[in-house]
Amino acid sequence: MGKKKQKLVLPPELPPEVPDEDIEVSDEDLQFFNENLEYAGFVSNLDTHSITKHVTRVADAKEGDLESLYEKRLRKRLENKEKEPTAVEVDPVDALPVKTLDGQLYYRRVAKEPKEAEPVSGDPALVKLTKAEKRAKLKKLRKEAKKQAKEEVQQTPQAEVLDEVKKDLTAEEATEMKKYKLAELGTALLADPESNIKNIKEMLEISKDGNSAIVILGLKSLLAVFKDIIPGYRIRLPTEKEQEMKVSKAVKKMRFYESTLLSAYKAYVQKLVSLQHQAVYKRVAVRCLCTLLAAVPHFNFRDSLLAAVVKNITSQDDVVRKLCGTAVKSLFMDEGKHGGEATVEAVKMIAELVKAHNCQLHPDSVEVFLSLSFDEDLGKSRSSDMDNRTKNKNSKKRKGGDEPNDMPNNQGKKIRKEMISKTREEVSADFKAASLAQDPQEQRRLQSQTLSAVFQTYFRILKHAVLPISETSSVPGASRGHPLLASCLNGIGKFSHLIDLDFMADLMHCLRKLAGRDSKLGDSSENYSCLTVSERLRCCIVAFKVMRNNLDALNVDLQEFFVQLYNLILEFRPGRDQGEVLAEALKIMLCDDRQHDMQRAAAFIKRLSTFSLCFGSAESMAALVTVKHLLLKNVNCRNLLDNDAGGGSVAGAIAKYQPHAVDPNRSGALASVLWELNVLLKHYHPAVSSIASGISTMNMNNSQVYHSHVSPQQAYMELSQENMSFAPPTDIKTANNKRQKGMDKLPVKVGSDLNLKVQFDENEVRKKLAEHFFLLRDIQENERLRSELDRTTLSLNLYERYKKRKKRKTR
Repeated sequence: MGKKKQKLVLPPELPPEVPDEDIEVSDEDLQFFNENLEYAGFVSNLDTHSITKHVTRVADAKEGDLESLYEKRLRKRLENKEKEPTAVEVDPVDALPVKTLDGQLYYRRVAKEPKEAEPVSGDPALVKLTKAEKRAKLKKLRKEAKKQAKEEVQQTPQAEVLDEVKKDLTAEEATEMKKYKLAELGTALLADPESNIKNIKEMLEISKDGNSAIVILGLKSLLAVFKDIIPGYRIRLPTEKEQEMKVSKAVKKMRFYESTLLSAYKAYVQKLVSLQHQAVYKRVAVRCLCTLLAAVPHFNFRDSLLAAVVKNITSQDDVVRKLCGTAVKSLFMDEGKHGGEATVEAVKMIAELVKAHNCQLHPDSVEVFLSLSFDEDLGKSRSSDMDNRTKNKNSKKRKGGDEPNDMPNNQGKKIRKEMISKTREEVSADFKAASLAQDPQEQRRLQSQTLSAVFQTYFRILKHAVLPISETSSVPGASRGHPLLASCLNGIGKFSHLIDLDFMADLMHCLRKLAGRDSKLGDSSENYSCLTVSERLRCCIVAFKVMRNNLDALNVDLQEFFVQLYNLILEFRPGRDQGEVLAEALKIMLCDDRQHDMQRAAAFIKRLSTFSLCFGSAESMAALVTVKHLLLKNVNCRNLLDNDAGGGSVAGAIAKYQPHAVDPNRSGALASVLWELNVLLKHYHPAVSSIASGISTMNMNNSQVYHSHVSPQQAYMELSQENMSFAPPTDIKTANNKRQKGMDKLPVKVGSDLNLKVQFDENEVRKKLAEHFFLLRDIQENERLRSELDRTTLSLNLYERYKKRKKRKTR
């Protein structure tokens, strides 16, 4: 059987042949070709052989020959396909097909990889591979595994990154949408709260989001909304009977608005209280709580707000503590918003907090009591006016009863007057009910409760300070320090005129005991905790304030407090203790309109003038002002200014001067002389030297009257503020005598330049001295660290020896 003849595919018909002679080229074509030779250059590079290879159009060739030529080519291709059965078509993505002139597409082919021959089980030579073949095979496998791993690594991160980017984009879009939603809901609520009250629940739901930025924004938005829409009264929800009653649409709408507002406000407050325990939202939550307490203290759920704010008033975070302290102070000062009830609740909560922590709190927790204000004469004027009115009415009635029977016209006038008085009483009662003014009796009752809670807290702090360490150590949470004592003493000094006289004796006993509390004096044997000099001075100040405010009712000997002040002047250190406290003690105890004993006044004059040499300029100024006050009031003490042997011309026997005496009455200061004033005349500060010269020129025979209107406190404050920008004058003449001898003939401008140069040199000296002292401090620190290192190395060596000995014993 012969092979089947395949159907031949004829090529398309060629265009009709036109001889070259018949082709006419126009002048325009030639001109265009000549002008664009660069575009026609490819014609000269055409491969005519490859063109004629596919289509042979030979001159004088017959059509039969052409057909046989095409047939031969086709047969060759078919034979090649049969001979190459292993060829595989290439994917068009990797290599494009070839389109011939006859319009057919021919896809490229690649020979298949020959399959490895399967090893024959019977022949061991074919099964085993050589070492080189094994190495090559292993290398190929490793390369393929590395390629696959790289492809997988490249593909998975890209997919993960794309997923993360998509998630971030969607999260950002969601947060932006929530922000816009919060803004829309809040704006609608502020525009019409009654109609859009349902939006507040949606805002609460948005604020429960997991994103912290959305939560913070939601809390702030709700705070602004609640501040604006909360009414000026407490909301009382209707009872069951009231709900069963038929009411109008307006009442129903108002009830729905109030109930929705109250439930949303409750949820908001609870959310703030829960979020204050999280570090991310603590400050925001506390700020919202404080703002609500200060803005709407009359509204519902005030107890929750107060409890949260008072609890955070002792926080270790300074921002949170200041926010809570400011909120409580504003609550105390603006009692018109809540009528004083919130003040009583806050003071009682602070008292319970101090009791629970055993007086170991931050001073700001008790410092807020200083913002309280009490009206001690409240209601007296009003009660007197009411008594006068009642007396006038009774007198009028009596006069009317004594008169004879009135005429009918008079009876009509009486009836009209009674009706007018009744209507006035009704109007006044309605006005009181509608106005914010509180009843004086109720206000006095609330203030008495507040004052009792405040003094209960103060007395608890004093009792804790007086107790010895052996008793306070048994109490959990107690320590040797007294952080609330300074605030307590300030408060007692401010409200001392309101203390009940029954507690005065105990109060003065506590203050006397605390003023003498020192580790070197008095109570060291009883194991008491010592106080600082400033705290002991405050105890003396408070005792004098209490005595002055209750002068008519008290008969207390304050000699012991003078003794304490006399000894505390020796212990005072300007850098360690508070100078303003010392200045206040000098003013209250020595300068405020009090005639002192001559021995006591002389002792304080001598001690203050002596130790003004050791104090700073501000403390020295306060001490010298006090000395001047004492010399003006006690004329006999001016004998200290005389330089005679024996200390002056005082009649009678004079005790010997004892500078180390504890009691000022037994110091014998009248037998001394104020030689310190001559030293203070050369003080570097001009104010101190001027007041020292003014005191030294004062004597017995001086008829000039000296008036001192400046108190020690004022002198201390003025000089302490001035010292911040004060530069002591320098004596250029003594420092540069040799230079000035040669500069006498120079003009004035040169002298000014010299002053500038000397000032510049002084600044350099100061810098060098500062560097020197810093270096000395570093050397001391290095020595200390070196000694600690030696101790640690010694202890380590001893421990190593101990371990070696222990090992030997075990062996």
